[in-house]
Amino acid sequence: MRSEVISVQTGSRPTVRDITGEAERFVSGQGDGLLHVFVPHATAGLAIIETGSGSDDDLLAALEELLPADDRWRHRHGSAGHGRDHVLPAFLPPYATLPVLDGRLALGTWQSLCLVDTNGDNPSRKVRLSFLPG
Repeated sequence: MRSEVISVQTGSRPTVRDITGEAERFVSGQGDGLLHVFVPHATAGLAIIETGSGSDDDLLAALEELLPADDRWRHRHGSAGHGRDHVLPAFLPPYATLPVLDGRLALGTWQSLCLVDTNGDNPSRKVRLSFLPG
């Protein structure tokens, strides 16, 4: 198995960051197999969605409605509403496994692999990419 950790800048506000290009570069020329992507953070997750057509903002709006950044959360360290960031991975898991065919991600036409981070307290994230050959 080949594995590598990349750094992804997410900034100081909730964001959907497309990491498809980084994943594509990692599997390029690797043949057939599986790409496992893992975010080793308690406050970020992964989503496979269409990007660039407003879906990114729609996802963040839905998360804000479902998990508002207010004082309802028992987990209270960090910035106001930070407890919701710790609930996020229950809805957007911190892992995804994607098929790789002939060294290319086998995503659908409009699908992108995205890191979703609502935690503005940590502007930089690590993502582990692991390729398991077929």
